[in-house]
Parts: sequence; C-alpha cells; structure tokens
Amino acid sequence: MSQLLRKHLEEIIPLTNAEFAYILSFFTERKFRKHQFVVQTGNSVNHDFFVLEGLLKAAYLTESGKEYILQFAMENWWISDYDALKNHTPAASDIVCIEDTHVLCLTAENKQKLCAEFQPMEHFFRIKTGTGFIALQKRLLSFMMQDTQARYQQLFETYPSLFKRVPKSMIAAYLGVSRETLSRLSAG
Repeated sequence: MSQLLRKHLEEIIPLTNAEFAYILSFFTERKFRKHQFVVQTGNSVNHDFFVLEGLLKAAYLTESGKEYILQFAMENWWISDYDALKNHTPAASDIVCIEDTHVLCLTAENKQKLCAEFQPMEHFFRIKTGTGFIALQKRLLSFMMQDTQARYQQLFETYPSLFKRVPKSMIAAYLGVSRETLSRLSAG
C-alpha cells in the first residue's frame, strides 16, 4: 500500500529507496470504517491524510441541517481541515468515510520536520498546495460563472468514477443543488 504514496511522490520528486523509507517513517497508518468520522466539527485537527484506499468527504452542516460537501477524497488524494490543522483552531467541517478507508496520517509537526530535514518534500508540498489552490479557484469560478448543468457535466467528465461510488444526494450536496434538481440534470 505504501507504494501508492511513493508513486504519488515520484510524480514530482525522484526518490531512492532509503529516501522513501525515511519519508514513510514520518507517517502512521490508520483504517476507518464506512460512516466513521476522521475529523469532527469543533474538534482539534492533528493530521493531514493521504488516502490509500477508500473514499471520504469533507462536509459542512448548517444549523438547519443542510449539508454542503466541500471535497471528496479518493485514492491518491490528500484531505484535512487545513485551516484547523495550520492555525490550531477547531475543525469547521466533518471528514467522514463514505467507504471503508485506509489512510496514511501525517501530523503537522512531522510534516514541518520532514520538510525541514528533506528539502524535496517541501518542494512536493508546495507543488501540491499550488495545484489544490488552482482546483479550488476553478471550483469557485464554476459556481460564479456556470449554471448547474455545466457544473454537473464538468464534475462527471472529470471524475466519472465518483458517480459510481457516491449516492446522488452527495453529488447534489457537492454541487450545491437539491436532490430533485440533480435528478432532472442526470435524466436530461
């Protein structure tokens, strides 16, 4: 399973076996069951999570009970409540397993130490952060510039496997529409 992390890292930085073993020593493995919370609103957040297997969602629940899904994370993706992790504030969102999930956990302290001791990892995380920021910017622009049909189509074209793994109610919560609206879009 750790080879998935190595392949992921080597998309940006080349590694020797010894370097990868050193990097891996900063991570811990953890398994979660379907519906289990990885992060819960109001709690402290101590880890960034790399998904080896499974699927998670980061979601915000309003006081009226409406759910907004901020992010999905499947194999080869990172997920956390980054504001809470970086600024040591309570989590503003829940991260919940949609499927049984296997992750590698990296504490903020270990991430900082790893980047200080092995410069290529700082480069790796800088590239990943930039890529994540660009993806978030594109998502925000799609909410401002595209109608619901276009956002649905873009999500489907970009992540077709997601539609096989999550219920339509979660796709609707990610797109910011009702389940009924999504049903009309997917039927059309």
